Amino acid sequence: MEVTTLVARILSMVYLAFAAGLLLNRHHYENLLDELYRNTASTYLSGFLALVFGMLIIHFHNRWQVDWSLLVTLVGWLALAKGLLLITVPRQVIALSRRLYRGSVVTVYPWAIALLGLLFAYIGFGR
Repeated sequence: MEVTTLVARILSMVYLAFAAGLLLNRHHYENLLDELYRNTASTYLSGFLALVFGMLIIHFHNRWQVDWSLLVTLVGWLALAKGLLLITVPRQVIALSRRLYRGSVVTVYPWAIALLGLLFAYIGFGR
């Protein structure tokens, strides 16, 4: 199986599960985010995992072709950046995150994640 297809399948399941969780249990996820950011070890671990997974995606799939596979590469780079930022400047990331996950953004966010999940499902399973 091609790396792009495998990563797209994994991302589709993660994004669709996350979107469904946000849509069905919004309050739970708001509490989860608050608890995650109160616990410095959890914040560091989240950054470490994002960095590792971003690096793995980039190592095995760093393609800059202008087609759908570019999305996989961008997710890898974004995960790497998120991991680096959570490890090096966690307070700033937490402050930004708290501002972003309030109000109308929280209403739109799960739908955007669901659309990305469906797109990755099409790339990974449907083509």
